[in-house]
Formats: sequence, structure tokens, C-alpha cells
Amino acid sequence: MTTAPWRDPALPAAARVDDLLSRMTLEEKTAQLYGVWVGAATDGDGVAPHQHDMTADYDWNELITRGLGQLTRSFGTAPVDPALGARALALAQRRIAAAGRFGIPAVAHEECLAGFTAWRATAYPVPLAWGAAFDPPLVEEMGRAIGRDLRAVGVHQGLAPVLDVVRDPRWGRVEETIGEDPYLVGTVGTAYVRGLESAGIVATLKHFAGYASSAGARNLAPVRAGTREFADVTLPPFEMALREGGARSVMAAYTERDGVPASADPELLTRLLREEWGFTGTVVADYFGIGFLRTLHRVAGTPAEAAHLALAAGIDVELPTVKYYGETLVAAVRAGELPEELVDRAARRVLLQKCELGLLDEDWQPPSPETVDLDPAANRALARRLAEESVVLLDNPDGLLPLAPDTRVAVVGPRAADALAMLGCYSFPSHVLTHHPEVDAGIDIPTVLESLRAELPDAKVTFTEGCGVSDPDPSGFTEAIARAAEADVCVAVLGDRAGLFGRGTSGEGCDVADLTLPGVQGELLDALVATGVPVVLVLLTGRPYALGRWHGRLGAVVQAFFPGEEGGPAVAGVLSGRVNPSGRLPVSVPHVPGGQPWTYLQPPLGLAGEVSNLDPTPLYPFGHGRSYTEFAWEDFSGPDAEIGTDGSYDLSVTVRNTGGRAGAEVVQLYLHDPVASVTRPDVRLIGYQRLELAAGGSARVTFRFHADLSAFTDRAGRRVVEPGDLELRLGTSSGQVREVARVRLTGPVREVGAERRLRCEADVLPR
Repeated sequence: MTTAPWRDPALPAAARVDDLLSRMTLEEKTAQLYGVWVGAATDGDGVAPHQHDMTADYDWNELITRGLGQLTRSFGTAPVDPALGARALALAQRRIAAAGRFGIPAVAHEECLAGFTAWRATAYPVPLAWGAAFDPPLVEEMGRAIGRDLRAVGVHQGLAPVLDVVRDPRWGRVEETIGEDPYLVGTVGTAYVRGLESAGIVATLKHFAGYASSAGARNLAPVRAGTREFADVTLPPFEMALREGGARSVMAAYTERDGVPASADPELLTRLLREEWGFTGTVVADYFGIGFLRTLHRVAGTPAEAAHLALAAGIDVELPTVKYYGETLVAAVRAGELPEELVDRAARRVLLQKCELGLLDEDWQPPSPETVDLDPAANRALARRLAEESVVLLDNPDGLLPLAPDTRVAVVGPRAADALAMLGCYSFPSHVLTHHPEVDAGIDIPTVLESLRAELPDAKVTFTEGCGVSDPDPSGFTEAIARAAEADVCVAVLGDRAGLFGRGTSGEGCDVADLTLPGVQGELLDALVATGVPVVLVLLTGRPYALGRWHGRLGAVVQAFFPGEEGGPAVAGVLSGRVNPSGRLPVSVPHVPGGQPWTYLQPPLGLAGEVSNLDPTPLYPFGHGRSYTEFAWEDFSGPDAEIGTDGSYDLSVTVRNTGGRAGAEVVQLYLHDPVASVTRPDVRLIGYQRLELAAGGSARVTFRFHADLSAFTDRAGRRVVEPGDLELRLGTSSGQVREVARVRLTGPVREVGAERRLRCEADVLPR
């Protein structure tokens, strides 16, 4: 028997795919360009916007005779035992292969924003917590573990990470982001990509591009970011994750910028992404994003026009289910309304990726395990480490923390005894199980209350809720005040409830008008403080909230961003002192709820000044975080120097743990550009290094700055390095500078492109 060239693994992938395409009908080629979402709800209460009116009917048995591009969320749509789900997915893949002429299975994709979004799978901290840890190697390790779990059950593609840079913390999806700084987002996001890809999973970068810059922080609102903001803030994390992380897929954003929806923008999806950056993978639509060109953006009058716009722009795959790239696309090509070459272009990219995944090989077999454990002890240990590293001690002015082991503690607040307080909106319990109240969470999620009692077995711990998360009922205040008055210390556990499209206080479609704590939680905190008993505020949230109202009135403030299934023990460990807090803020915490929807990346006019009575200076700046030990910074080496606009410069400092216990310091490097041809952020992060130090231990960190890191987009739209003076500021946050190195760049203005350095390497030597 002669094997067709496209089946021959010895041939180059391109030759195999060209041979296969030459044998396929138009219907078979278009079938590779869409997914199918089996079991998607059509009752208006789904997990994606407009799911109820954008999900099409189809005959599964007839549809798969043409082949199939993708299978959507076999595990993430309803609770299914992982082993049974893997075997069901394997059966579906065999049916797809048997039904088509070529025997090609589908790419199976799932959400993995904070762990595999599946029943009984580990719920890790949300990405905002990854940013707070400032620990890319740990995030990469987590990504690898998530990737292994996905592969074990037959999944090929993960729809993560989110590389949107926070521009307004009122946006509901802040919890899904890594932070408000593009360098932090890029380095941490790239680490996650490396982890997923090293496990053989296709990482999908989202949302490309500008989604987080929506006007008024409203989900899917127009993006009014200018050319330089887009180039210098929005795009760098994506470029880094592609160039250094090797991501093989990109998801087009829902939003539009300057009148052009991302899903219909060839400048973005083809010229920039493919021609300038050299991306060769697949571009997938965000769920129903192609249809939104007609229904929400109104740039297409018919389904065929929407399909044409998206395909021409560069979207290769329609997700989550077939609506526009199926019969509509075939009919448009047959009618001469759309060139078949666009179909061929997209199909070639999809089939090349399938070839990479082994799906074109004759001996391919899907995994069909008898047993699957998606929450093993190793996963939980990893989730615990990341949760512990991500908890931020914002304030502890009088050393109230750690709590005494035999103290009387009144635990108050709506987040103290609720397991869901640990989880973001893309965790399976919050995302899916709310539609299945009869099903248990599938994983153990200790609460803060349970964990604190375990941490302090000799303490007398009482509890009352005090109020709900978002309801306006203050009737529980009386009991809360009474419990606090009986205690030595009150631990107020407040925050968010993750949800979707207004069903929570944080999450997709859960945007807020200002940064006031939800419901009457602020009033509850006022009442507790008024008792005179020291209050420790613990926040479990998906965004920062304004805390200036209580500044100087609290015994301590602890911030955790949806820290996952091990978040309860992590927070309790910080309160007890078992864990020395080392998290740093990936987003600034404001003084007041309104009037300053800003991030720290502000040019001079965005800073406090005499031209306005509103002071946007944050209460706690980006990068801030305290510890239970002290660190001395010694022997700084950063002499004034001149280097060329293509030169490099080293600066070093020794950090010593002068306290009595082990701890971690995060040394942060910021760039200040005093004069430039366009306005620049006053400071921006260009490097950082997390240092784990034993009591009395020290390490010397050297940052290797290159002039490329000062590059920005000039008035002509070129990315350039300009000559002139720079300050390299080492600090413990964007607002706390410890050392300054002054460097003058000399020589001509230098234009830089894809070859430029994207990160500041750091060397660490123990002392």
C-alpha cells in the first residue's frame, strides 16, 4: 500500500500540507476553519457574551463528514469526571476521523486562565496574583503542570494567557490580567507560555489587542488608545510572548480601536503580527467575535460580509462553534464574493499546526486513560507556593501581625467562610458550577476562617458574616460589632465575588463605576474600626479598591488577589506568621474611589500638580509590599556613565536580610527619561529580581541594562532610541527609590525593530 505524501512524517510539514490541500474540496477546507461547541447553552445564561443568540443548530453526524477544525470545551462546559471526559473526547475524535475522507481529528481547546477550567482540576491563583509574586520561574512551572494535565486528557490548545495591560482598574477583567505594567505582564506572561508550550500545548495569547483599554472601563467598549500608547503599552507583552515564549496561537480581541474592530483589522492581524513580527501560527476568533462584526460593530451587513472581513484580516479559525465559516463561507466563494485563496491561506495554517501536533500522522491515537487525577498533591503544593508568594502585606504600622498564637480573634466579613472567595471567574466552580448547584466543587478549597483556626489552634476564634458581598443590608452589623468588641483583634475579610456579566462584582462583564468596596462592606469596616479594637483588613479581590478612607486607622492590611484553592492557608499563614509575606502590588491601590482611574504609567500631566485639585498619587504604589523582616541595600555600583544609543551598562547592589527570619525582597529597576521628543511615563519598570534570603543572608544582583530598553515610539511612528540623559532607579516600588544611576546616551537617534532587546537580564551572586 502506498502512503500519500501528506501522511509521510519524513516529509517537511509544508510539503505534507500542500499535498493534502490539493486533495481537499472547498467544503473540506472550510471545515478546518471552525469549531463545534457540543452542549453549549442556548437559554441566555451561558458563559460567553451573546451565547444564547449566536449558537447555531447543526447536524453533528452530517457536519463531521467534511472534517472538523476544533472541538470546544469538552471539559469546560459542564461537570464531567476527568477520566470519563477523556474517554468521551477520544471517542468523539475517532468518530470525526472515521467520518471524513482524510481521517483528521480536531484540535481540542480549553480555557486555562488560572488552571485547567475543568471539574476536579486544580484552581490556581488568578493571573493578577501571578503578577504579585514577581516570580516568572514559578509561573512557568505552573504553566508546565497545567499543560501536562491538559495533554493527559487529550486537549491540544489552551486559551491563555491574557496579556492585556490594565489601563483602568474599574474594568471587570482586571483579575484576568497580570498587572498594569507591560514589562511585568510580558515577562510573567511569557513564562506561562513557555510552561504550556513545553508540555506540548498550543498557548493562545489574548486579547489581541487593546481590549483592556476600553473607554470608561466598560467591557467591549471602544478603545481610544493613541498610536504610541498602543505601540508602547499594549503590544510589547504580545511581542515578547511570541518571540521569547514561542506561543503558537493568538486570539483577536472583541474591541475596536479608532473605528476598526480587531477582528477585521489586517493591519493588526496580518501586517504587524505576521509580516513584521514573523508569526506563523493560527489566529482564532474570540467567541462569536466574527458574528459581532455584523451584530455589535455593524461593519458587515450580512454573515458573508462578516466572514469575508475576518478571513481577509487574518482570522483563521471561527470559535467557539460554526456559524459564519461554514456554509456561509462556501456559498460566498461559490458566488465569487470571496476568493478561495483566503480559505486556502487559513486552512494551510490550521493544517500546519495539526501537523506539528501529530494529528496528520497515520498512527495518531487519542489518550483514553482509565483514571485521571487533575488535582494531585504536587499541583496543590505548587498552587500553595504561588498563593503564598502572591499575598501582599500592604501595611503593618505597629507590628500587629503576625497574630499572637493564643489571642482572641473575631473574624468578620462575607469572604471569610466562603470557598468561592478564593476563585476568579474563570475557575470551574465560579464559571460553570453556578449553573449546576447540585454538583460539589470537586476540589477542596479551605476558607480563611477554617485555615486561621488550623493555623492558631490555641486562639479563640469567633465568626460572623456582618453583611453580604454586594447587597445593601446592614442588619448583620450589630452582631459583628459585638463579636469584635469581645476580641483582642478583629480580622475583617472583605472583597469580591467573581462572576460573569453582572452576576458578580469582579469578572468578565462585571465592570464598576468607581473603586468603592462592593455593597456595604465599607460601612461594615467603619463600624468595626469604631469599636476601638485593632482591625486587620484582609482583602480577597479581583481588582484594587480605594483604601484612603481607612488609612492610619487599621492595624494591618493584607491584599490577596483571588489566590486559588490554597489561598485560605496562604492568607492564614501570613496572619499567623508561618508565611513571611513577599508579594508586591501588580496594580496601584488608590486613595479615593473616583476621579483617578489611572495606572502608574503617567506622563508629567498625569501626576499631581497645581493644575487640578484631584491628586492621583496612589495610596500604595505599583510594586509596593512589606515583609516581617528587614532588608539593607549596600555597596551600590552605578557610576555616572556615557554609552552609545546601542550601548549597555551594568548596575549592581547587594541586598542583606538584616532580620531574624528568612524572607524575599523584590529589587525593581525603573527608567526615568527626563526629556524626550514625545511625553513619556515619569517612571516605568524595565527590570526586577526576586531574592530569597535566609536570616542574615545576602546576595548581589546586577542588572544588565541595554539602551534598547529606553526605546519608544516617536512622532513619526518609529520605535527609536534617542540620545540624552536617563536615570536608572532601583527601588522597592515605583514610589520608593533606593539608588539612582545616571546614564547619558550619545550618538545618533537609532531606529530599532524586532531584533531589539526586550528584557533586562539580571545576574545574582550569593554573598
